Amino acid sequence: MVDQHYIAVDLGAESGRVMLAKIGADGVCLREMHRFSNEPLRAAEHLEWNISKLWADVQVGIAKAVAEEKDVAAIGVDTWGVDYGLLDARGKLLANPVHYRDPRTAGMPEKFFSRMARDSLYRIAGVQTLELNTLFQLCYLAGHQESTLQEAKTLLYIPDLLTYWLCGFIGHEYTIASTSQMLDARKRVYAPEILANIPLRADILPAIISPGTVVGKLLTGLAGVPAAAAAIPVVAVGSHDTASAVAGVPAMGKDWLFLSSGTWSLLGAEMDEPILTRQAMEFNLTNEGGVGGTIRLIKNIPGMWLLQECRRAWSAAGQSLNYAELVNLARVAPSHTALLNPEDSGLMQPGDMPAKIAQQCHRTGQPIPESPGEFARVIFESLAVTYASVCAMLTAVTGRQFSQLYIVGGGSQNDLLNQMTADATGLKVFAGPVEATAIGNVLVQAMAVGQIESLDTGRRLVAKTASIRHFVPRGTDRWTAWAEKIKRTPAYMNE
Repeated sequence: MVDQHYIAVDLGAESGRVMLAKIGADGVCLREMHRFSNEPLRAAEHLEWNISKLWADVQVGIAKAVAEEKDVAAIGVDTWGVDYGLLDARGKLLANPVHYRDPRTAGMPEKFFSRMARDSLYRIAGVQTLELNTLFQLCYLAGHQESTLQEAKTLLYIPDLLTYWLCGFIGHEYTIASTSQMLDARKRVYAPEILANIPLRADILPAIISPGTVVGKLLTGLAGVPAAAAAIPVVAVGSHDTASAVAGVPAMGKDWLFLSSGTWSLLGAEMDEPILTRQAMEFNLTNEGGVGGTIRLIKNIPGMWLLQECRRAWSAAGQSLNYAELVNLARVAPSHTALLNPEDSGLMQPGDMPAKIAQQCHRTGQPIPESPGEFARVIFESLAVTYASVCAMLTAVTGRQFSQLYIVGGGSQNDLLNQMTADATGLKVFAGPVEATAIGNVLVQAMAVGQIESLDTGRRLVAKTASIRHFVPRGTDRWTAWAEKIKRTPAYMNE
C-alpha cells in the first residue's frame, strides 16, 4: 500500500482542528496543523455560531497542511449535528447559524406533537426527541420568522455549508441530515409528512448523498492556499462528527458499544437497520446514519458540557482549573455522595452550572457538593451510572450481548471516568484513540479515492497505530446497589 495524505477538518462544539493524516501499510498517523476555539456569539436576539471566524480558521489550517505536504489525496469536513445555515438565491448566507443551545426552541416539541403524534414521528424518523433538533428549530422559524424561510433558497447543515465554500457543491450528506429528525429512517430521504407539519418547503432541502462521495475539487482563492491546491478532491465524509468518530473505532465483530466522549456523550451500537420500536422510543434512543450504510443506534447524553460550564463559572469567579487538575481533585474527593440526572432540562442551557447542580441535589434530598473536586466527582460518577443505564437499554432493544465499550474522543483521556465507566457498566473499556473523529474522517476519504477497500480494512490500520488503554470492571455490584438505592428515594423518584 502506497502512503497517501489527507486533510481532515473536524469542528466540535468547543473547539476545531485541521489535521494532516498519512495512511499506509503501517497504519494511520495524524499531525495537528491548526487548533482553534469555537466560542458562540451572543447577538441581540439569539446565541449564534461565529461562522466567519470558523471559516477563517479552517482556511488557515488548510494552508498550513498544504504547505507541509504538497501531495494531498483529498480533504473532508465533519462537525457537530443539527445546526444549519440558510442561503439566498445568490448562494449568500442570510445570517449566522443559530446555536443549538439557543432557548428559542423551548416548547417547540409540544407544539409539533399537537400536529403529529410523537409515536408517529418516531416510527418514521426514529430520532431522539430533543428541543435542539433541526426539526424544532425550523418549527420556531415557521412560526416566528416565516419571512426568513421564504427568503431562503437552500438550507445547508454546518459541514455541508463548509463543503460548499470549499468546492461549490450544494447537497446534504446522509449522516448529518439524519440528525435533523426529518428523514425517513428506512428510506433515507426526507419524509414529506414530517415537512408538511413544520411546515417547510421541500425545495429548500438539496439531494442527499452518501458518505464517501467525491463532490468536487478545492476552489481557488481560499485564504493562504496556493492555486496548485485546487486539484485536491473534496469528499463528503461521515459529516456528522459522531459518524466519523464511530468509523474511527478500531473494533471488530458485533459485541462492542461505542462512546464518543466530548461536550456530548454519545453512547450506542452500530447496526445494519434502524430500530423503530415503542421500546426504543420510550428509551428516547436515536437512529442516525453511519458510514457504509450502517445505523448508529445512540443515546445523546450531556457529557463534558457539565464540567465545561462549571469551569466557566469558576473561572469567572477567579478560580481557573484545567481538566487535569479537576480530575486529580475528583480522584481524592468523597465517592458516591450524590447522583445527578445529566439529562435534566435545567442542565442543558448555559449559565451557572454549579448552582444548577446544587439545586438538583437539593430537590432530590442529596448532599450538595462544595469544592470543584466534589462537583467533578459527582459529575463523573453520575455520567458513569447513566452510561450503565444506557448500555442496559441498548441490550434490551437490540437483543445483543455486549462485552466491550470503546471510548473515543477528548473525554477518553479521563482515566478516572474510564475506570468508573468500566466499574458501573461491568464492561471491558478500551479508551482511545483521542482523535477518532479525524481518523474516521480520513478513512472515508481513503475509501473514496480507492486507497482502502472497506471500513474494516481501515479499522485494522487504526489498530496498528492507535494508543489504546484497557480498564477492567471492579465492584460493579456496589455501583449498581448505590444507584438503585438513590433512585428509589421518594425525592429522587418525584424529580
